[in-house]
Amino acid sequence: MPDLSAHPIAKRWPAANPDLLQLYSWPTPNGVKVSIMLEETGLPYEPHAINIGANETWTPEFLSLNPNGKIPAILDPNGPEGTPLALFESGAILLYLAEKTGQFIPRGANARLETIQWVFFQMAGIGPMFGQLGFFHKFAGREIEDKRPLERYRTESKRLLGVLDTRLAGREWIMDEYTIADISMLGWVRNLIGFYGARELVEYDALKHVPAWLERGLARPAVQRGLEIPKRT
Repeated sequence: MPDLSAHPIAKRWPAANPDLLQLYSWPTPNGVKVSIMLEETGLPYEPHAINIGANETWTPEFLSLNPNGKIPAILDPNGPEGTPLALFESGAILLYLAEKTGQFIPRGANARLETIQWVFFQMAGIGPMFGQLGFFHKFAGREIEDKRPLERYRTESKRLLGVLDTRLAGREWIMDEYTIADISMLGWVRNLIGFYGARELVEYDALKHVPAWLERGLARPAVQRGLEIPKRT
């Protein structure tokens, strides 16, 4: 059985099943990418709730796994060549799990790279822009009298939704089949119109294809499960 006890994170969040992949996360748009992927693949894993509201990502134990202090992160005792692998950044984890399981990423080189480019589109655009819009619309940013930041992120978020809407014209999924590209974005679009309350702000209901895509994605049982993992403590 793999021994994970030597890793500092196991001292604070010990593994009950050290032979399984360990997920350290919180059910945010970035966190649920990985829990959804794990549920979709059926890969056995053990989730650990890292309470970001209690600043648990800044503890020495979590920083030993991700020096950037962000969820999600994983520790896979059965990594490449049979050695444990510690990995952070949700996009990198999605790619790793896709390659590990051979699921939710096309086998052909061209389609595989095209899928990866859409994951990068989420990482570089949708995630940061939607997150900033949420800050300036719902959280402390609302107190700022200068509304130019809110308008900047509203305009850019609306533009990014338009890019996604154009891509989905005539398609059920971002690629010809459901992939990690969809998994990377479902939680963010859901959060934008739900938790962030920005539905009207970005004119979401004027989109032609994104709403149906989101509905299809959220109807998947694995997505429904993954959105609630790990349980909030």
